[in-house]
Amino acid sequence: MTTTDAQPSLQELVTRWLALDTNPATRQDIERLHRDGRTEELEARLRNPIQFGTAGLRARMEAGFSRMNNLTVTQASQGLCQYVLDQIPNARGRGVVVGYDHRHHSQAFAECTATAFIANGFKVWLLAGLVHTPLVPFAVRHHHAACGVMITASHNPKDDNGYKVYWENACQIIPPHDRGIAACIAQNQTPWAAPKPLAALQANPLCQSVATTVAEAYYAQLATLAAPSAPPNASSLRCVYTPMHGVGHPFAERAFRAFKLPPFTIVASQVQPDPDFPTVRFPNPEEPGALDQAMATADRVQAPVVFANDPDADRFAVAERQSDGHWVVFTGDQIGLMLAHYLVARARQSHRSEQLAVLSSAVSSRMLEALARHEGVHYEETLTGFKWLGNRALALTEQGYTAIFGYEEALGYMVPQLVPDKDGICVLALFAELATDLYSRNQQIYTFMDTLYERYGYFMSSNGYVLCPDPTKLQQAFAGIRYGTKSIPDSHRYVVTAQHNTHLRYPRTFGSANITFIRDLTAGYEGAMTDQASQSDPADTIPKLPVSVSSEMITFWFDNQCILTLRGSGTEPKLKYYLEGSGRDRKQVTEALKRMEAQIRIDLAKLLGMA
Repeated sequence: MTTTDAQPSLQELVTRWLALDTNPATRQDIERLHRDGRTEELEARLRNPIQFGTAGLRARMEAGFSRMNNLTVTQASQGLCQYVLDQIPNARGRGVVVGYDHRHHSQAFAECTATAFIANGFKVWLLAGLVHTPLVPFAVRHHHAACGVMITASHNPKDDNGYKVYWENACQIIPPHDRGIAACIAQNQTPWAAPKPLAALQANPLCQSVATTVAEAYYAQLATLAAPSAPPNASSLRCVYTPMHGVGHPFAERAFRAFKLPPFTIVASQVQPDPDFPTVRFPNPEEPGALDQAMATADRVQAPVVFANDPDADRFAVAERQSDGHWVVFTGDQIGLMLAHYLVARARQSHRSEQLAVLSSAVSSRMLEALARHEGVHYEETLTGFKWLGNRALALTEQGYTAIFGYEEALGYMVPQLVPDKDGICVLALFAELATDLYSRNQQIYTFMDTLYERYGYFMSSNGYVLCPDPTKLQQAFAGIRYGTKSIPDSHRYVVTAQHNTHLRYPRTFGSANITFIRDLTAGYEGAMTDQASQSDPADTIPKLPVSVSSEMITFWFDNQCILTLRGSGTEPKLKYYLEGSGRDRKQVTEALKRMEAQIRIDLAKLLGMA
């Protein structure tokens, strides 16, 4: 390969890697690929560096600039270290929290991280041993640290790992920090020091092992969230718990003790941390079949309820056996609504006078908004992701609100006064307490959810995706929605003017209903769809939520009370859709939703050139 347009040749990339990488295994991997002439594989590994974003890093673990390995983790840590020094006073003294889970190479990546910070004179608050992800942001807040790093890929496949960054406020980073860190990474490519093993790091006076004391503080604060008194028949609920081959088991046991709940039955085949996740196809409680072994265990011991965490224990799932023997796996929205109602009701019972607030993300159910309106609670919607939910919860606190709960439909739940991020252990204890109270009064979780539907209205969701391995087709699909395609003539479109875009032509219909309102957080438009829409002042159509031209997201409101959000996945080759219908009649809502989803999948296939 020759060098064109200042692009390095493949040989130059190989030479650069070997000059920087000191790990024998990954060096040999690149040398072997080079020796065998595997140019396509080398291009994939070396040409485009792994991108640092608001989610930090996440990729397959193997040699190469585009992958997770000792070198790329070291480079990320050096860039983060430099950026924190530039942004935060007394950063070295305040230090960095470093934690890791059980995935392959997690400890090694944590060692690389700690080594880089110590090399620049930082104090390191080391959570040595396996920890659940929420303990890192809790430790950032507890030690008033300048930032935190958790080595985890959550529920990704076994070959992946990740590098998750928390800012000084204990929230995941948001722009512009991601761009600033990425720029500093690019300026700090050469390792400052060879990675030190855990024992050597712990012997350094700049490193303090604080896993035990941080956990003590976490559970002491968690216990304050428990109800003042246990249900009169607290042993009425028998439940099964699975950590899904992750780190959650000891944390879940201790959470149950903090809430004075009777012990659960563990899923023996999934109790030990195992980075290969041998009994599940994907270690994600959302995936079909992921709870099968837990439900089988529950059937065997006659326990009617199953609780699950994902491997790093920041997500939480619930299933319940019904009287006819079949299992209901509750959706993320349903769990979120039950938790929100429980926390609001408890606050009201304790005669708390402050203005309560609850939050959910843009792809979650609108039922939380209905709950908030009915109960006189402040509600806010954020962009997708707990980086937005956590930061907004803190902002609401500064405005005088008490943010008591936030959630996202993908089984993520936050109690901000403990951790301003999703925490599967905290909500495990809270939901187990709720379920125990229900069962002490001979009420099932399923029937409790029905009472909430009767109170706030029926909100039914159907979420899915269409695979789209070609990023160009994904971009073309969204462009077709915004600017028109031959399949939808201009006469069937609304022509609107946004502040920075005068050529938007949105469809009048999508799925099987008429569009009444659109929010486009990529093009920067928000407004009602009428024939006069094009006459609106562009300044009046600016979305209230942040706009990002780098991520695709459009939401449609329809005249049949359905809402649809389309977005491109940030980590997978998918066009995701989030569809929800609402109303007072369950049957009508369900039927409208089925009709809409069937037509939406057809429409999306056309836009992607698949039909």
